[in-house]
Order: sequence, then C-alpha cells, then structure tokens
Amino acid sequence: MSFIPPTMFEFLKKKTAAPDPAAAKPEAPARSGFSPEDLARAFTASQEEKAARAEAEKAQAREAMKETLATSLLARSLGGLFSRHPKLDEDLLDDIETALISADVGVPATTDLLGKLRKRMNAREFADARALLIALRIELLAMLAPVAKPLVIDGTHKPFTILTVGVNGVGKTTTIGKLARRFQEDGHSLMLAAGDTFRAAAVEQLKIWGERNNVVVIAQGQNADAASVAFDAVQAATSRGFDILIADTAGRLHTQAGLMAELGKIRRVIAKVDESAPHEVLMVIDGTTGQNALNQLRAFHQAVTVTGLVVTKLDGTAKGGVVFALAREFAIPIRYIGLGEKPEDLRIFDREAFVDALLPDSLLPEARTA
Repeated sequence: MSFIPPTMFEFLKKKTAAPDPAAAKPEAPARSGFSPEDLARAFTASQEEKAARAEAEKAQAREAMKETLATSLLARSLGGLFSRHPKLDEDLLDDIETALISADVGVPATTDLLGKLRKRMNAREFADARALLIALRIELLAMLAPVAKPLVIDGTHKPFTILTVGVNGVGKTTTIGKLARRFQEDGHSLMLAAGDTFRAAAVEQLKIWGERNNVVVIAQGQNADAASVAFDAVQAATSRGFDILIADTAGRLHTQAGLMAELGKIRRVIAKVDESAPHEVLMVIDGTTGQNALNQLRAFHQAVTVTGLVVTKLDGTAKGGVVFALAREFAIPIRYIGLGEKPEDLRIFDREAFVDALLPDSLLPEARTA
C-alpha cells in the first residue's frame, strides 16, 4: 500500500510490539513490524470508516439540497401547481411544461418528457394528478441517470491529474479549494497548480488557500505562461509522489477562439509528461446562467474534451432546471454541485436527492418507493 490513513496508522501503532535488540540480526531485511493480519484488520477498519463517512455525508447532502433547492423557481413552480389539486387533463400538462421551460430545463428536454407523460395519460395509466406527479419524478430521475457518476480517483495514475476549466466568474478557483479539502479529508496527498495567470488575484488566492491547508502550490506569478505552469506542476507532482494534482486555468469566454485554443495547448503539454493525463477535465458551470451553459459546455468540450461537471451557485438564485438540460444534451457526468459558500456546500451529485428537493415532498408519500 502506498498510503496508510492516519486512523489506520493509529490502529497499527497499538498493535506493534517493542523491538527486541537481542533478537536483531544484522543481515535481516528491514521490517515494518506489522503482520499481514495487522495490515488486513487496519485496512478493513479504514474502509469501514470511509464508508460510514460517505453515508453520513450523503444524508447531510440530502438535507442540504432540500433546504437550498426548495427556493428555486422549479421547486416553487411545481409546488404551487400541485398544491392547487389540479385536474388530470391537458391544462395540467401545459402548466408542467411552462414550469419546466421557465426553470431552464430547455425545450428539447421538456418536449421529450411531456411527450412521454401525455402518451401515458391518454392511455389512462394515471388515476389522478398525484399519479402523474409520481411519473414525473420517475422521468426526471431517468433523465439524470446517465450523469450521476461521482468522481473516482484512480490510484493507478500518480498523480491523478485534474484540469479545471470554465468561463470567467463561475467560481473555479474557489471550487478547487473545496475539492482539495475534500481530497485531503479522504487521505490523499495533493498539489495545486496556479494556472490562472491572467487574473491578478487568482494566483495569490490559491497560494493563500495552500498555506492555510498545508498544500503545495506550484506558481510562476501573474502573466506567466499557463502551459509552462502546468508542465512544471505535473513534473513536480510526479517526482514527489503526490496522489492528486489539480491544475487551475484562466477563465475565458467560450467565444474567444484564441484563448480556447490555449486550453488545448495546456492539455497537450500535460500529456508530454504523462501521456494518460489529464485524467479528468472538470468544467465548472454557473447554475444561474441558464441555457447559455449549453453553449459554454459545447465549446469547451470541443476544445479539451470535458469529462466531468461541477454546477455551482445552486443556492436559491438559480432556476435549477439547467442540470436536466445539460444531462440530456451531453450526458457528461455531473460530479459535484455547489449549494453555497462554505467548503462543505460542495456536494457529490445525488440525482434522487436533487429531484426530490425540487418536488413537493408532502404530496409524494408513495414516490419514495416508486
């Protein structure tokens, strides 16, 4: 094993017997003092602790999503619609359609979803409006199924290199800090690369975060060549054996062809050190930008092949529906969503918790097991 979490190390320390100088043999190879049984028990204890922490976080995330997303336009629209006890007819479907489009779900996704509901309603599969609501929940969950894939750090790649991209002002650098803290808590060693050399405060912001959390930051200062920073960082992280490298990049509009081409250069330079890198291209998207997020993702995906998304600022000001539009058009995994400013507000994307936070809970007792 290349890394033993602190809790495992404490467990093993208790099990280690004091060495006997008289029994030592000069020619014997160095030993850790841990028997295979000790290591196996410690590993099991560590895995159990990690699983328990993940379950606790999932429960906390569900509560946080419900509290935060309940104020979104989509949640308020659907909640108001079904609280009026509507009739099961075309007017109900029209109202659902209006709510979805107004909340940035988008016309294509809404059309697909309503077509399925209308077909079932005409086939008399729904006894009442509540039955249709339960069916709506199932369809929304199905829409998000292809993108509900948490980020998994592949330990066979060291460092596991994450390249972060996005337009100006989406919260990229802040998201990197939150991710780094999460990875630290999971027991990973990591390094950061301050590749946003265009914005004056970005390099210093990342340096300050690194100092506060004892994380190494590779930087060259403002206006340095971002590809050069990335190249140096991958070399340093490789030689020093870090588990994870997160590389920041300057925010840029998706319409700026020259700057978008620069992203491709950064990716190619990273691959010169490790041909399999970057192992994740994580795009940060502002959840308040609505349908424009689709245009952004389309351009960035063409430039650097995005492999995962972080949707930020879903703190009540966002309409909430853009997540469904992104899922339908691109099917790129949504790794995390941002519900606020605190580090713990960056949550692993949970499709069931997300959908249930948008629907009127009091009207869906059966939907929990649907």
